[in-house]
Amino acid sequence: MSVRGPAFGLLLLLFCPAQVFSQSCIWYGECGIASGDKRYNCRYSGPPKPLPQDGYDLVQELCPGFFFGNVSLCCDVQQLHTLKDNLQLPLQFLSRCPSCFYNLVNLFCELTCSPRQSQFLNVTATEDYVDPATNQTKTNVKELQYYVGESFANAMYNSCRDVEAPSSNEKALGLLCGHEASACNATNWIEYMFNKDNGQAPFTITPVFSDLPTHGMEPMNNATKGCDESVDEVTGPCSCQDCSAVCGPKPQPPPPPVPWRILGLDAMYVIMWSTYMAFLLVFFGAFFAVWCYRKRYFVSEFTPIDGNIPFSINASDKGGPTCCDPLGAAFEAHLRRLFEWWGSFCVRHPGCVVFFSVAFIAACSSGLVFIQVTTDPVDLWSAPGSQARLEKEYFDTHFGPFFRTEQLIIRAPHTPPHIYEPYPSGADVPFGPPLAVDILHQVLDLQTAIESITASYNNETVTLRDICVAPLSPYNQNCTILSVLNYFQNSHSVLDHQVGDDFFVYADYHTHFLYCVRAPASLNDTSLLHDPCLGTFGGPVFPWLVLGGYDDQNYNNATALVITFPVNNYYNDTEKLQRAQAWEREFINFVQNYENPNLTISFKAERSIEDELNRESNSDVFTVLISYGVMFLYISIALGHIKSCRRLLVDSKISLGIAGVLIVLSSVACSLGIFSYIRVPLTLIVIEVIPFLVLAVGVDNIFILVQTYQRDERLQGETLDQQVGRVLGEVAPSMFLSSFAETVAFFLGGLSVMPAVHTFSLFAGMAVLIDFLLQITCFVSLLGLDIKRQEKNQLDVLCCVGGAADDAGIQASESCLFRFFRNSYAPLLLKDWMRPLVVAVFVGVLSFSIAVLNKVEIGLDQSLSMPDDSYVTDYFQSLNQYLHAGPPVYFVLEEGHDYTSTKGQDMVCGGLGCNNDSLVQQVFTAAQLDSYTRIGFAPSSWIDDYFDWVKPQSSCCRIYNSTEQFCNASVVNPTCVRCRPLTPEGKQRPQGADFMRFLPMFLSDNPNPKCGKGGHAAYSAAVNILDNGTRVGATYFMTYHTVLQTSADFIDAMEKARLIASNITRTMNQQGGDHRVFPYSVFYVFYEQYLTMIDDTIFNLSVSLGAIFLVAVVLLGCELWSAVIMCATIAMILVNMFGVMWLWGISLNAVSLVNLVMSCGISVEFCSHITRAFTVSTKGSRVERAEEALSHMGSSVFSGITLTKFGGIIVLAFAKSQIFQIFYFRMYLAMVLLGATHGLIFLPVLLSYIGPSINKAKSLTTQQRYRGTEREQLLNF
Repeated sequence: MSVRGPAFGLLLLLFCPAQVFSQSCIWYGECGIASGDKRYNCRYSGPPKPLPQDGYDLVQELCPGFFFGNVSLCCDVQQLHTLKDNLQLPLQFLSRCPSCFYNLVNLFCELTCSPRQSQFLNVTATEDYVDPATNQTKTNVKELQYYVGESFANAMYNSCRDVEAPSSNEKALGLLCGHEASACNATNWIEYMFNKDNGQAPFTITPVFSDLPTHGMEPMNNATKGCDESVDEVTGPCSCQDCSAVCGPKPQPPPPPVPWRILGLDAMYVIMWSTYMAFLLVFFGAFFAVWCYRKRYFVSEFTPIDGNIPFSINASDKGGPTCCDPLGAAFEAHLRRLFEWWGSFCVRHPGCVVFFSVAFIAACSSGLVFIQVTTDPVDLWSAPGSQARLEKEYFDTHFGPFFRTEQLIIRAPHTPPHIYEPYPSGADVPFGPPLAVDILHQVLDLQTAIESITASYNNETVTLRDICVAPLSPYNQNCTILSVLNYFQNSHSVLDHQVGDDFFVYADYHTHFLYCVRAPASLNDTSLLHDPCLGTFGGPVFPWLVLGGYDDQNYNNATALVITFPVNNYYNDTEKLQRAQAWEREFINFVQNYENPNLTISFKAERSIEDELNRESNSDVFTVLISYGVMFLYISIALGHIKSCRRLLVDSKISLGIAGVLIVLSSVACSLGIFSYIRVPLTLIVIEVIPFLVLAVGVDNIFILVQTYQRDERLQGETLDQQVGRVLGEVAPSMFLSSFAETVAFFLGGLSVMPAVHTFSLFAGMAVLIDFLLQITCFVSLLGLDIKRQEKNQLDVLCCVGGAADDAGIQASESCLFRFFRNSYAPLLLKDWMRPLVVAVFVGVLSFSIAVLNKVEIGLDQSLSMPDDSYVTDYFQSLNQYLHAGPPVYFVLEEGHDYTSTKGQDMVCGGLGCNNDSLVQQVFTAAQLDSYTRIGFAPSSWIDDYFDWVKPQSSCCRIYNSTEQFCNASVVNPTCVRCRPLTPEGKQRPQGADFMRFLPMFLSDNPNPKCGKGGHAAYSAAVNILDNGTRVGATYFMTYHTVLQTSADFIDAMEKARLIASNITRTMNQQGGDHRVFPYSVFYVFYEQYLTMIDDTIFNLSVSLGAIFLVAVVLLGCELWSAVIMCATIAMILVNMFGVMWLWGISLNAVSLVNLVMSCGISVEFCSHITRAFTVSTKGSRVERAEEALSHMGSSVFSGITLTKFGGIIVLAFAKSQIFQIFYFRMYLAMVLLGATHGLIFLPVLLSYIGPSINKAKSLTTQQRYRGTEREQLLNF
């Protein structure tokens, strides 16, 4: 045993190496034709043969592990050429990650040339073949089994699964696996590559996966490289973008902000409710304490309250004048005398005053011949110096303006979904209604008809091809049409293409569709059809752009088709732009009149929104005119005070009312004319809003002036001009206070950078100022003339006709409204039990409004800008319901970056050797957090595709060796050679002059079956080449936002994109760069205003309130406390406006901010007159002064503003425009109701509690002034 044991062991040692390392082939050379230009390999069972020397370069390039000894292999030179050709497609997509491509090549090298093939390859089917050249009979290998180690397969898959395909925003395996990248695994990937139905394999190879020997075969289980490992000393590991192992764990978005809650409830609600309860407790506690304290002084609770009782709520103002009182009295007296003199002058010289007023109006209004109306939405919503505007101009200048889009969303509501059953096996696949073949044919007919639309412009015919985006022009004139039909080359015959027999259909449009949605850039669907997926225009059609209503990424479940026709936009070329608009007009007419019972179509052209806005404005002109007509009619009738039917036409003031309205409109015309002289363009907001504002301000002043005169009695020995002058002296300071405060507030509002607010503020300030000047000049003169007419008993309007005489003459009279305010309303409001209730209610409303202040939405739903009956409204609804991709976003790297150096390239690219915090990598990382960043896809990276394209291993970059001109990969010419040598240096990225030498070739190369990386269609517009091709200027990297539906989505997307860009800029600057990266999307210029909307709102309203306060302090005669109370009431109105906005669903945007600024101005009218009347009253207590102020001013304010506006506002509720209904009817109604309630209810009550003390100096002056007269009312407004 001791002898036999060693002998047996020695025998094993002698035989085992021969079995393990035996070299034997299963094929050698190529034989018969399998299909097309693909051939079978020839059966051969002998030892490997030495490779001829002309194949050494090939084996070194493809399979360097076999280049040793005499290079004996199981393949000849032709097989190596075939292997190289077959590796071109995966090379273009997987060589970004060297270890991935190394493993893949290892798999195919072992299959094709391994000298030990017989260990893991088992031939299962052959057939004889007669070589026509030699007449020798050979054997074709038709089928075989390839035993592959399961460990090897998994390792190869793991090294490749993260590799990106930059031009298509997809994982590369999605293009190479026959399945979506998410459904791809090691097994089905290798099975797909070896399946002859994929269009690449010449015959069927069945992979058998096992790590253990089986059926006498030893599986191929070579060592692999992980994607985080280097293949050799020259190349590094794969980039983070192509290998998640290099990146580390997937980044996590920051947690959403925790809602501010107290006891599980919204904190603002709790705080304001608690504050309100505390206020009520303190307020009513103090009230009852004072009431109980006063009870001790009275025998009966009905005893009148004495002003001398301590702590009386109605306490009188005792003591001498303060230091500011004489100054205020002197200012008041000078202002009164000035207006008295001026009023008398206007009544004495009406002809002169009216003439110069008309001349002034004519001179100012003449500027309207230079009027410019801004209709461009960019100019309306974006300031010229804003960041988004500057970035838009930079993008437009360097890359051309963003294209115009004509889009259709098509549904098939009457078509049921259907099931596709793949042959011979596979799970059933459901298909949505619009993907039925008959529906697709009908949609293709529609698409073709749209392509055939012709328009006429300047007697020239305009077709879609004249204006469309054609990226491969002039080589390929086909228009870019983003449509699912482009998967079928927009052809009925391709759509009907199928392969099968009399019993089964092996492949049809279902097969092609399922492949193309995974590999939209493919030129061969690798099914039995072998049809291309690439669009006829030369670019890919991404499924998320042309399909809608699907779940997750199951594109086959789509319930809508989206067809987009991008049309060239033109930067400062009006002629070409109008040609495009002419075609769009015909497009709209065609689709509106298109009828197909099987299709439901929602659509929009680029010009649609502007067209609908114009139609909306025209349709609502009649509504607005009725609104103003109602107000004019009311003013004309309400100004008069009719004593009897007999004197109806004598006492009426229709002509004076019309004159007052014309003065208001003239002030608007003058404002427009003055700014038109200096070429300040106006906007639709100015036209729609300012007449309403000036009418409110102007009519209020008219009512105050006329009604004060009607209640006044002419003093003994006083002439008409003196009486009117005296009346004007009494009321003009109040008119001056309100008008001047509004003017200053509006002019300061012009400091706003928001174009809509800036323009409105300038025009409004000027209109209010001119309106006041015309009222104290022209209107006063016209009032004097009307009084003379009335005194002569001449009819109104028909002033030359005499009317019924009144023996009593014109006497002071009080309107019913005035008597109601004086006798009923004011006493009721200011009763001791009513005032606390008023305070409690108004403070409660204020508390509620503060609680919801931060809940008012910011933005403007674009569908609100459309009329109710607009086809665009239906389009917006379909857009929100069906689309799965947001707008494209471009990350622009400004001119100046050095792309020719390794350091500069590493800062930008996303492939091998690039920085983990490069531009492309940071955008890629952001796309992984799409729900947070709203970046939906990895970016298209021209520089990474360029590096893949220029590799010497690829067949893409070739030049004619004689002329060094570019030679396309599809050209068969022996003089075409690689651009770069197949050396270690040649395999590196091009730098310096080499980078710039080949870049123009890449950008002009059209994709073809030999090279799918050509950059003409995808990147020709993305790269600026400057100085005759010597340097790269500005470039962009494009991706898409996620689906954006609400204003909040758009705002958040822009914020996050800017945050990403700023991080990229900061990172590049830390690495030595000094150029900025910024994001650009077409909607940024419209939504940027919302980023600072809160700040702008606070600024504008604060400036307006501050200006009103300063003016009030001065014009109230240094009455500081009065100004504080007035401004506090106006601030309450503004805060309550936000409460109404929240309740009524009105968002905060430029339109509503304009209305809020206007609300601030109108609130002055409601509050200033009451406040000033209180300050000049000489009654004994605050309650009495408040009652007098409300009695004398309340009726004029109520009739002058509230009733005037209410009638006009109600008409706006019937407007077709949703903007009119929401932002004008609702907000106007709110501002009038809130202004009236605060000015006529809350303010008098507040003044009765904490109003300023009597100005003793004014009181003494007034008493001296009227001493000896019959007037018992010291001030009679």
